[in-house]
Amino acid sequence: MTQLDTVWVLGDQLNRRVGALADRKPGDCRVLLVTSEAKISSKRWHRQRLHLVLSAMAHFAAELRAEGFEVDHRRAPTLAAGLHAHRAEHDVSTVIAMEPMSWDGRAMLSGADVELVPNGQFLCHYDDFAAWVGDRSNFKMEDFYRWQRYRLDVLIEPDGEPVGGRWNFDHDNREPPPMDGRTWPQLTRFELDDIDRAVIADLNDDLWGSPPDGTWPVNRHQALIRLDEFVATGLERFGAHEDAMLAGEWKMAHSALSSSMNLGILHPAEIVDAVVAAHRAGTAPLNSVEGFLRQVIGWREYVWGLFWLWMPAFRDNNGLDADRTVPPAFTGASSTGMACVASAVGHVERHGYAHHIERLMVLGNLALTAGVEPQAMTNWMWASFVDGAEWVMIPNVVGLALHADGGRMATKPYASGGAYINKMSDSCKGCRYDPKKRVGDDACPFTTLYWDFLARHEEVFARNHRMARQVAGMRRLNNLPAVRERAVEVLAALDAGDL
Repeated sequence: MTQLDTVWVLGDQLNRRVGALADRKPGDCRVLLVTSEAKISSKRWHRQRLHLVLSAMAHFAAELRAEGFEVDHRRAPTLAAGLHAHRAEHDVSTVIAMEPMSWDGRAMLSGADVELVPNGQFLCHYDDFAAWVGDRSNFKMEDFYRWQRYRLDVLIEPDGEPVGGRWNFDHDNREPPPMDGRTWPQLTRFELDDIDRAVIADLNDDLWGSPPDGTWPVNRHQALIRLDEFVATGLERFGAHEDAMLAGEWKMAHSALSSSMNLGILHPAEIVDAVVAAHRAGTAPLNSVEGFLRQVIGWREYVWGLFWLWMPAFRDNNGLDADRTVPPAFTGASSTGMACVASAVGHVERHGYAHHIERLMVLGNLALTAGVEPQAMTNWMWASFVDGAEWVMIPNVVGLALHADGGRMATKPYASGGAYINKMSDSCKGCRYDPKKRVGDDACPFTTLYWDFLARHEEVFARNHRMARQVAGMRRLNNLPAVRERAVEVLAALDAGDL
């Protein structure tokens, strides 16, 4: 038996063109993929999330075999056990892997004598992000985003100024949802093949959510179709309404590319190139292009950098001492009369997806103002979204949505009453709750809990200059005691699944 290197490809690194596999050819290495039973049983996964990962791994293994690679795709109790069994079965020279996407994964591979090469699935390695942060005590995403634009030469004029004379087109991208009944871009549904069907047949019963229906790309060919489709039909309409919510339209003009990026089957560089090319060709307006690129090279990479900068302590933050469980209305254990929550959770149930404003200002907002424990909320979102991952969810949930990090990531909490949801969605019109009311059986729970949240944490937020106006407004309420009494009822109903 010939002694060969083993290239270990983890389940969210399914890219032939980066990392330890990039310069390899069939015959000069084996490829190892491990499906971990411990990982499968660690959470109550959404069916589409678990299927996506397992099917994408199996499709990638099949593609490598078709190229001529010797592939060992094995199921094992744990990742470490799979590596041990592989080494015992094969005459392995060296095991090489790309740096994992998770903190614990990196520690495990480092302790298992696996040679690591830099992670190439992002445009800014976390070491480069840490160097950019340097000794700054204060930094923000906008500064990072502009730095990224410069260093990557994305939408930069020869004189160094941003294309269009502005860095930020957010003002043009905050339109409320259109009520004219317009149609929105449709997604290609990919036909489930034998690999998909085998994965589905082997899924555990203890899962939630609708079964896989071909919505999410499981291989590179499908992901490239999705990218071309977004650039051709979605990008032009993306910008203006990227923060809007419609109950009957689960993705609007959002790209639905995040799961493909997070599995590695699409690289952000090729997405950036395609989007910039569309703008240069005159088929996509600058506000849409800039708003989308802000998400890809700005926010996504900023979250990645913060994860590595602040871990492992970051995941345990609970600065507001929140201790409630995830509401039954989120998990499918109960229904809810809150129309916006029912809409967002319905999108998650049917697709394993909700766009960023539904995540932040509906699901995250309710969890924040109700006091849901950050780690419980992180785990639920990690398990429930097709693009979920530890590095995604810890900063976005612990830091951004639940303000559990003491304001390190966002200087003010993303809390709001029903007025914001009424402005940015179509849910309030037919809801049993009134967004303008703070008290009474028909008062909007978001409005009640918003003021109660400020009162509960008055001492903390009174010291925050960005919250001074909100705290002052809370202090001026003439019915604050009644609001807080109503909040007790709302929270009890939320816990019981009766809200």
